[in-house]
Amino acid sequence: MPLLFIGIGMTDERIIMPVEKANYKSYDQNSFGAPRAGHKHRGVDIFAKKGTKINSATNGIVIFTGELSEGGKVVTVLSWRLKFYYYAHLNEILTTKGSIISQGDLIGTVGNTGNAKTTPAHLHFSISHFVPWKKYLDPVPILNATFK
Repeated sequence: MPLLFIGIGMTDERIIMPVEKANYKSYDQNSFGAPRAGHKHRGVDIFAKKGTKINSATNGIVIFTGELSEGGKVVTVLSWRLKFYYYAHLNEILTTKGSIISQGDLIGTVGNTGNAKTTPAHLHFSISHFVPWKKYLDPVPILNATFK
């Protein structure tokens, strides 16, 4: 059995707030699905001071680290429940592709890279299903649940 699937059913998909010290006021409650530059916003922007720690919201494996034109410095984690957790606009990437990570592990810092160069520092955070491919979830209610 591949290592990737060992954790299925063993871990809870409850997440933690990925941006250290963020709260309800750190992100727009209505940002998911809002029109942005010709497409719908498929995540939530969590605003924080540049350099603020970003921790993995879930357990999983880092499947991508690098730079993308829109996302800037990016980390993507595939959770054991087969969801993609996408962290974009990072100032620094502090993990590596292939790393097995635990919820709360440091993966980067808040920045404004990629197409966010002219905006205040923030983390663009999105969640999507592996199957069906790239079906995005609204992260706002999921993040709100981290405060209960």
